[in-house]
Amino acid sequence: MNCIKCTTKSCRTTEPCHAQKFDTSELIRTYHLPENTKIIQAAAQLVDNGRAGTLSRLQEVIEFSKTMKFQRIGIAYCYGMERESSLIATIFKESGFKTFPVSCTTGGFKQSEINPESKIQKVSCNPLAQAGQLNSESVDFTLTVGLCLGHDILFNKHIKSYSTTLIVKDRVHNHHPEVALSLAKELN
Repeated sequence: MNCIKCTTKSCRTTEPCHAQKFDTSELIRTYHLPENTKIIQAAAQLVDNGRAGTLSRLQEVIEFSKTMKFQRIGIAYCYGMERESSLIATIFKESGFKTFPVSCTTGGFKQSEINPESKIQKVSCNPLAQAGQLNSESVDFTLTVGLCLGHDILFNKHIKSYSTTLIVKDRVHNHHPEVALSLAKELN
């Protein structure tokens, strides 16, 4: 399947295409599971009620968290974004949530302990410990803030709560990866 090269775009008219290889009836059953229905309805309140494009991502996450009745918010952050994460924690606290910010360096492991091929003796990022700590805190929802590529993958694989990315790391473009696409378009 390559939806970009599709010329009919039949799925945008509620008609399935002939390239799909999933069981539609099974997906509908999965969407109707109570835990999925709740998420779909909470997200729809942000879009379907004329609010699409009126809230920042941060505001959307707060509204979504309130609708879902989350109380305990985990913040898995890169130590280089501690200032931003502190502000995020304050904003969530002021919105009535309890926050659990956990730095990527939690545990204080040397890089060579995590990656035997590393010659660097500085502290390593530790996404498994971040996930483990937040799992032990029984958070309802976790935000990732600037985790490195690879670390975010491991973190997302091991976190047990619902999670979303609030800030993606892109050091070159001040954490706005879309800028790279704009620059690529200019080169073409």
